[in-house]
Formats: sequence, structure tokens, C-alpha cells
Amino acid sequence: MDFPGYDGFLGSRASFMLDVVVVAMLFVVAALCWSIYEVRYRKRYTLHKRIQLTLAAILLITVTAFEIDIRLYGWEDRSAGSIGGSATPTVWKALYAHLIFAISSACLWPVVTYRALRRFPDKPAPSTHSRSHVFWARLAAIDMLLTAVTGWVFYLLAFL
Repeated sequence: MDFPGYDGFLGSRASFMLDVVVVAMLFVVAALCWSIYEVRYRKRYTLHKRIQLTLAAILLITVTAFEIDIRLYGWEDRSAGSIGGSATPTVWKALYAHLIFAISSACLWPVVTYRALRRFPDKPAPSTHSRSHVFWARLAAIDMLLTAVTGWVFYLLAFL
């Protein structure tokens, strides 16, 4: 393709980093579900903590690299299929819907993580913080799932 930046690997007009984020979110959602299962049904609190901290690090690195790529090369030309083109109104609506969840996730996740690190013991176990953590963590997990789903919808509409 003749767009600025590196071309993706999924066969669409998207950039390399957009394709990385699309694939990474599949793994993030799967790991998130597994982590929740492990803590809820198997009471594996330490494993849950490790998975969540790993996911937080992966998301921080991936989103930072993605934002750098978007700031350097943009996305709208690739979406329109031509340099100087413009994305359709449907694509913009999908992007705005995605941004609502992406921004709220970016705010919720660090807060939930910080509070868990501060309020649970080093060796994680149920405590007085558990009820609050379950509420906010569920909200953050749902938010992350909706971030992924709306991101995939945006990707499909914009780059395929």
C-alpha cells in the first residue's frame, strides 16, 4: 500500500500497529476472562494478581506504541482508501463510540489496580476491600470488553 507508516499484516488497509492492537485485544479479553474465572471459581488470588499486572503492562506498552503510530501517521487516509480522503460518517460514529469506552477504561484500570495493590495484602486474599474491588473490577472488565468490541467494529468499518 502507498500510505505513510508500516502496513499491517491482517490484509486490510490498517497500519501495523492497528493490526497489533486488534490481535492483542483478542488475547487481553481471553486472559481477562481466564483471570476472572481463576479468582472467582478457583480462589487463585495470586495468579489473578499476576495476570492483571501483566495485562496492565501489556496494555500500557501496546497503547503507547499505538498512540505514537497514530500521532505520526494518522489513520483517516488508510480508512478512506486514498491519501487526502476522508472517513465516512459511520466510521466516525464507530470511533466516537469506541473512544467513550477506551477513555473510561484508561481511567478505570489504573485506579482499580492501584487500589488493589494498596488495599490487599502482598499475598492476595479476601479482605475488607474485596466488596469494593469486585464492584469496580467488574465495571472495569465490562468497560474493557466494550473497548475491545467497539474497537473491532471500528476496525472492520474503517479498514476492510
